[in-house]
This record gives sequence, C-alpha cells and structure tokens, in this order.
Amino acid sequence: MSIAQAAAKAMLSDALLQDGSGMNRISHLELELPLDKVIKYVSVGLPLMLVCMAFAREISLGESAASPPSNFTMKQASYVDTYCWDSLMHHEFDSEGNFEERSLWVHKMFPYSLMAMAVLMYLPALIWRQLVMPTLSSDLLFVIDELDKSYNRSIRLAQNILDMRQTTKNPLTFQYPLLERYMQCKQSSYFLVSMLFLRGFLLLTFMTAACLYLAYFHLSAFLQDEFSCFVRTGMLRDQNWVPELVQCKMIGQLVFQVISVANGAIYVLLAPIVLFSLIRLFVWDTTFISIYEVLPALDLIHRRRLGCPLNDLNVLLLFLRANVAHLKSYGQVRL
Repeated sequence: MSIAQAAAKAMLSDALLQDGSGMNRISHLELELPLDKVIKYVSVGLPLMLVCMAFAREISLGESAASPPSNFTMKQASYVDTYCWDSLMHHEFDSEGNFEERSLWVHKMFPYSLMAMAVLMYLPALIWRQLVMPTLSSDLLFVIDELDKSYNRSIRLAQNILDMRQTTKNPLTFQYPLLERYMQCKQSSYFLVSMLFLRGFLLLTFMTAACLYLAYFHLSAFLQDEFSCFVRTGMLRDQNWVPELVQCKMIGQLVFQVISVANGAIYVLLAPIVLFSLIRLFVWDTTFISIYEVLPALDLIHRRRLGCPLNDLNVLLLFLRANVAHLKSYGQVRL
C-alpha cells in the first residue's frame, strides 16, 4: 500500500462520525420554527404584560373617584365611591325627561379581557404542542439520524472503493435509499403543513377579533371618562337631601386608552409576520437539502422534480434547518 493510499484511508477513518445519543437529541430538538416562537411570545406575552400594567394602575390610583356633596360624612362618601364603581352604570335624563342608564362594565372587564386574549393567542400553540410535536419529533429524529448515517455510509463506500481500487457498475449496491424513499413519502403527506396553516389561520382570526373588540367596544367606551351615578340606594335610599346623581370620574382613563391602542397596534403589525410565515410554505426551501445532494444515498433534487411545495417534506426541510446544530454531518458535508 502506497503512502498516498494509507493517508487517504486515515483521512476517511477520521471523517467518520461517532454514534450519538438519540434520547439526548429528542430533549433538545427545536419543534417550533423561530418565527413561530417570536409570534407566540409576542401575541401571548403582550396582553399578559398589559394586564399587569392595568392591575398596577388600579392598585396605585384606585378605580374611580366620586364627587359627593361636601356635607357627606366620610362613611357616606366611601359608600358612594364603592357603590358607583361596583355598579358602574351611567345615569342621565334624555331630552324628554325620561331616566336612562347605560352600563360601563367594559372598563371593569378590560383587564380580564386582556387575559382572555392571551389564552386565545396561546391556543394555536397548544394545539401544535399536543397534536403535532410528538409526530414531528419522531420524523426529525429519524431524518437527522439517517442523514448522519448516510454520511458515514458514503465514507465507508469511499473506503471500499479505495480498497478495491475500482468502482462498481451497479450503484444500487452501495446506495441506501431508505431516507430518500421516506422523504418521497412525505411529499404525499399533508398533516404537518395543514397544522401549520391551521395555526396561522387561528392566530389571524383571533388577532382580527381582538382588534375589532378593542376598536368597536373599548375605544368607544374610553371616550367617556366621567359618568353620573344614581346613589339613592342602600343606606342613602331614604335621605331626601341626597342628590339623585353624583358625578364620578374614571381614574387612570389614559392608561387604559394607551394599553388598548398599544395592544391593537402590535397585533396589526404582527399580522403581516403571520402571513409571511404561511406564504413561505409555498416555496421550496432547498438550500439545506442541496448540501446533502453530494451523498449517493440522497438525490431528491436531480432525480425528480419536487413538485408542489405544499406538503410535509417542505415543512420537514424548514425544521431541519432550525435543528442544524443536531446534525453532526452538516459541517462535514459543507467542507
């Protein structure tokens, strides 16, 4: 054996990958795309952060401030202030002198509506976690493991060729088509891509509903920061000297308005990002898999046309790119 042949065999032996722990890979796999993670954290975290601001406003400033007559005792003034906030009804007389009342409970329910928004925004991610992640983790683990094995098989093929000093006339003798056939089967599967579309559709629906809720209900109610409260009730029912209506002011109304506008604006800005995450599924991401086309065990691009990208194979390619750190062979093939 010549020095060149010995050196070549040594280099090929050093290029072989060591077997890794599959369980360790499972625990560290990225089962959400980076862009989907950002969307989840912003859409869920924003309302929760604003809820904290809303409750902090109530604790620091109080709910409402009534303006009772100066001859009210402290106990009576406290009763009026508590009653007006608990009832949160605006009373007024119309042009014909009829007594009308209108509920302003939207102010009291505002922090809780933000919590409901956060729950709705997390629902698509929860569906993905429960229904998709178990299948996706199995698929990714198999493909990652087979890509590394295909790399090792290619190295051993080169060692065999070097030993025999000739090539075989039948390439299938040295090929391992399991991974390629698996990926071709994924071209006829639509579970992952349909779940991604469902996740995006639900997010867009919930964001649209949240923006409409804030615009048509909250913004219209927030234009009124004062209301007239009917106080002749309870301990003041029989007090004829007590006025029927007491003017009350919503403390911290500006904080609610800023929170409402900020939440709606972020959701409006987030909607195009959600749309982009769906539109990218209409384009093949072949940058990753083209690197492995040099291996004889994988030749999806050159042997056949990939066809329509709306299938599970394209989704797997996106997740393989996100999990490239777990591919030991990736750095070797790129060299």
